[in-house]
Amino acid sequence: MKFTATVWKFGDNINTDLILPAVAFYLPVAEQLPYIFSANRPGWVKAMKPGDIIVGGRNFGMGSSRPAARNLRMIGVACVVAPSINGLFYRNCVNFALPALECPGVDEAFEEGDTAAVDFEAATVTNVTRGTTLAGRATPPKLLELVKAGGVYPLLEKEGLIEPRAS
Repeated sequence: MKFTATVWKFGDNINTDLILPAVAFYLPVAEQLPYIFSANRPGWVKAMKPGDIIVGGRNFGMGSSRPAARNLRMIGVACVVAPSINGLFYRNCVNFALPALECPGVDEAFEEGDTAAVDFEAATVTNVTRGTTLAGRATPPKLLELVKAGGVYPLLEKEGLIEPRAS
């Protein structure tokens, strides 16, 4: 999996409550999407374009197990890259097929609006704007397989372990 797109930068300790604020939590999923990052980046959902990349700071996705990864994927975020990603959020990224890569120093290597090229097989992140490449932490092959399969539910359906969900 490779993605090349515009970077949106977020700081350290971005909580899932900031990604999916409480005001939206109990709404139907489609109605939650406009609220993404509304607490700290009002209007961000309208400004970003499907395929854009989030570069976060340390401990990105900390906090509760809100379906923030699902919602980021649903609005078209291509992937998340950060020096460290909260473990629960990381696993939700895998489960909902939102590629996420830990890459030390990535938060310092990019400015918002730069172009990033992220290669998950090589575990590299390139700042195309500045011509620098960083080494990330490789995604374990089984987790990468889950992401490529569309997440945990599509993979379990494909393998006949659960019944297909109604469309």
